[in-house]
Amino acid sequence: MVIRITRGDESSPRYRRVLLKISGEALMGQGEYGLEAETVTRIATEVRTVRDMGVEVCLVIGGGNIFRGVSGAASGMERASADYMGMLATVINALAMQNALEREGIQTRVQSAIPMATVCEPYVRRRAVRHMEKGRVVIFAAGTGNPYFTTDTAAALRASEMGCEALLKGTHVDGVYTADPKQVPDARRYERLSFHEVLSQDLRVMDASAISLARDNRIPILVFSIVTAGGFAEVMAGRGRFTIITEA
Repeated sequence: MVIRITRGDESSPRYRRVLLKISGEALMGQGEYGLEAETVTRIATEVRTVRDMGVEVCLVIGGGNIFRGVSGAASGMERASADYMGMLATVINALAMQNALEREGIQTRVQSAIPMATVCEPYVRRRAVRHMEKGRVVIFAAGTGNPYFTTDTAAALRASEMGCEALLKGTHVDGVYTADPKQVPDARRYERLSFHEVLSQDLRVMDASAISLARDNRIPILVFSIVTAGGFAEVMAGRGRFTIITEA
C-alpha cells in the first residue's frame, strides 16, 4: 500500500520502504572524475537520518563517475562489453557507499547482479528483503546484470521486487523542469506529473523502460536534489522541493 504525500504533515515519514537512486556523478562532488570522500560521507549521513526515521532504505548507484557504457560504445567499443564495464563501476561505488554507511554505524549489505562472492553478496531477492526487515541498508550493484539496460531500469526493477512504496531519484536539481534550469533560467519546475506526461513529453527523468516499470507497479517516483543538505529527509517528511510522478 502506498502512503500518499501530504505536504506539511511532519508527524511521520511518508513511506515505510523506499529505494534511493543516485547517479555516479553525484559522488564526484566538485571533482571531474571518481569519488569525493566528503560527498560520499554526506550522502551516507542523509541515508542514516532517513533510516533513523523508521524507513527501510535500499539504494541503486550509477557508475558514470568512473565509466559509462554508452560513451564507451560511442567510442567504438562493443556495446555489451562497455555495459559490463559500467556495471563493474557501480560495484566500486556501492562498496564505497557501504564503507561510508558502516562508519555511520549502519549495517549495510551490497548485493551484485553479477556474482563476485569475494567482495559482496549475489543478488537474492528474499535475502535482500530480510536484510531490510532487520534494519540493514541494501545497495544493489551491477545494474540488472544484463547489457543494454540502465541503472534507472535496475532501480525501478529492484524497487518493484523489494515492494518499495516509492522510488526517489536524487539529482543535481530540485525536481523535473521543462528544460535544464542551469541552461534555461526561466525553465518551469513541475510539482506533479503523470507517468504518461513524462513519456509523451519525453522529459527524460529516467529512461522509458524505468518509467513504464514504475507505472506498471504503481510506484511513485520523487525527483529531488541530492546535493541539498538534508534534502532526502525533507522529502521523506513531505517537505522541501521535489516533483512527484504518479498515475494520472
